[in-house]
This record gives sequence, C-alpha cells and structure tokens, in this order.
Amino acid sequence: MNILSIAVPRCTTYFIRALALSLLVTLMARESTAQDERPRARDIGVAPGIFQPGQLNAITDVAGVLVGQATVWEGDSIRSGVTVIVPHGGNLYEERVPAAVHVANALGKLIGSTQIEELGELETPIALTCTLCVWQVADAMVEYLLGRPDMDSVRSINPVVGETNDGFLNDIRTRPVRRDHVVEALQSARSGPVAEGAVGAGTGTRAFGWKGGIGTSSRVLPDGLGGWRVGVLVQSNFGGVLQILGAPVGIELGRYIYRDQVETVDSAGADDPGDGSIMIVVATDAPLSHRNLKRLAARAIHGLARTGSSGSNGSGDFVIAFSTAASVRRMEGARTPATVDDLPNDGMSPLFQAVVEATEEAIYNSLFKAVTVSGHRGTAEALPIDKTIEILSEHGAVRR
Repeated sequence: MNILSIAVPRCTTYFIRALALSLLVTLMARESTAQDERPRARDIGVAPGIFQPGQLNAITDVAGVLVGQATVWEGDSIRSGVTVIVPHGGNLYEERVPAAVHVANALGKLIGSTQIEELGELETPIALTCTLCVWQVADAMVEYLLGRPDMDSVRSINPVVGETNDGFLNDIRTRPVRRDHVVEALQSARSGPVAEGAVGAGTGTRAFGWKGGIGTSSRVLPDGLGGWRVGVLVQSNFGGVLQILGAPVGIELGRYIYRDQVETVDSAGADDPGDGSIMIVVATDAPLSHRNLKRLAARAIHGLARTGSSGSNGSGDFVIAFSTAASVRRMEGARTPATVDDLPNDGMSPLFQAVVEATEEAIYNSLFKAVTVSGHRGTAEALPIDKTIEILSEHGAVRR
C-alpha cells in the first residue's frame, strides 16, 4: 500500500496534475520554438509569381484584417484548435463586408455559406476548426457576439465556420474545441504577423502526407495596376503529388498519392496522402462586388493546383473571399439605395494573378513552418527542409 497516497492524497493529486500541466506547457513551448526556427518558403528562395508580398507577407497586410488563434493540445491524443479571421475591427454585424464563396469540391462543412451566397455579405468573423467541432464553434461565436453591448438588439446572426478533418492526429470524436478556445481566438485577434504551421486550426492537419497547418501570404499590386492588396490564409489538410515551383518534391521524397500502386512497393507516406481538405480565406482592399469576389475566390484554386493537388473525392476545397474597402460595405438595416465603388471587370486580371500567387505561397508556408507532431493515431512528420532544398536546387526552382 502506498503510504504517501494515504497520508496526503490531495497533495499528491494536485502535484501530479501540476506536473502533467507543466510537462504539457514545456512540450508546447518546445514545439513553438522549433516551429519558429523553421523557415518560411520565401526565406529559402521559394517565391512564386511576379508580384511582391506585403511587409508581413500575410493576410494581415490587408489593412484592418485581424487573425486570432487558439491551439488545443491535451495529453497524447488531442491536437486541434480554432483560427478566426476578422475583416475589420468594428461591429461587423452592423457594418458588413461583401463576400463570396467558391466551392471546388463540397465534401465538407461550411456553416453560413448559403446566406453568403444569397446576400453576398459577411456579418461575422470567419472561423476555421476541426470537422466535428464546427457546430460548437459556431454556437460559441454566436454566444460571444450576442453578448457584446452593441449587439443587444440582434435577433438573427449568420456565423461562418469552415473545417478540415484532423482525425489522424486528433481524437476528433471527443470534439475538443470548446467555447473558451473560441473566445480566446476572438479576443486575441489582431493585425501583425500570423503564426503558421501546427497552430490553431492547423494543429492536427496534414498535407501531402506531411504535417500541414496554417499558412499565409500576400501580394501588393504595382500602382499602375491599382496598388491593391490581396492576402490569403489557408488551413491545409489535403494531398496529391507535392510540387514546389514545378519541382517534383513529392516524387523525389517518395511520398505521394497512389505511390504503392504506381511503384508496386509499400507506401512510404502516412495512411493516405491523397484525401483531406483545404480552407482558403482571401482578403482584399480592392472595392469589389460579391460577384467579382466570387470570381476572385475561384482563381485561388489555380494556386492550390500549382502545389500538386488533384482535388480528390475526399478533399473538401472551399474558398471564402471578402473585400475590406470602406466604400463597398453594407450597413445593417439599410433600405435606400447607396453609392458604392465597383472595380470593373477589366480591372480584375491583376487581382486574379495575385490571388493565385498568394494561395500557392501560403500553402508552401503551411508546410515549411509545420513541425513533426505525434498524436491520436500516429505521427505526421514535418517536410524535411534540407532534402527539399536539395531537390529545389537540382531543378533550378529557388531564387537566389
């Protein structure tokens, strides 16, 4: 019989809990440090396209956009989280932004998409999370927003929540993302640098058989093309045959969809590097109608395709695009005509190019920044940086 457990059971219990919490915090700190030390794509010369990024090379380069995240890392089986994107810092319900949704493959859940399609506007932040967590995240966001003093007369609200399935690393059936995580993400939303990799809604995701996660990038058009900004944030959890700037990285590393059938050898990758999903959020300060935002959202899929995705049956591929331009916002309850700016169709092509480039680079960043993570059903290895650089160099894909 354990004498200590008889003499001081309560102290022992508290000690064990405190020790477990301390170890968990230490582990998360180590993961965060390792992630900070990994390069972004552009740091090693992977710079897709012709346009330059903004100062942060992030969706927050679009003025007014805020990002908040909460990482849910518990024990050895919970690896999940929530990421929120806020179009502006005011009352979004009263001062709505035009928005649109493009669906490349609808195998997924995107709460609130039908009202965006009908009205062409966004009235809440956008939240990203795990597949079985979308409903409680939506409920928590509604409760939080209705609790604001400036929302006391609201009788209907349209929360927008997207997801990818992190069920390999995360014990997803426990639905671990709770109200306090959503509140943490909303209250921490701010401008500035955005954490990438295994963080927030990207904590438990995988891409191309490697560890995926949150990634972001931006582009600034030259003044002669309008000077507009486009920012993209992704939650990568999909697969295919990874290519980076055209270099066959997935093939060279021996990890790609259908490898065992093609090569007639056992697959070196995780259980299936082909299925999964991706959520893509696009922000711009160009004054666009919801119609042209839908066209812009559709072009983000071109950036996704450049990375090697073939949009498999099990990959839910969704894009949400919105404009932050003050001149196109819609006031809640307005019933009289309003004069708004509207970039004409012939001015859209540079924005199309920008969103393709930013989407491609955001996906690369989600891979480069993510660290190896072990969880519920196994381990998702980080993309090996040194080997990837060698492959890119051999194929002349990096810029000096």
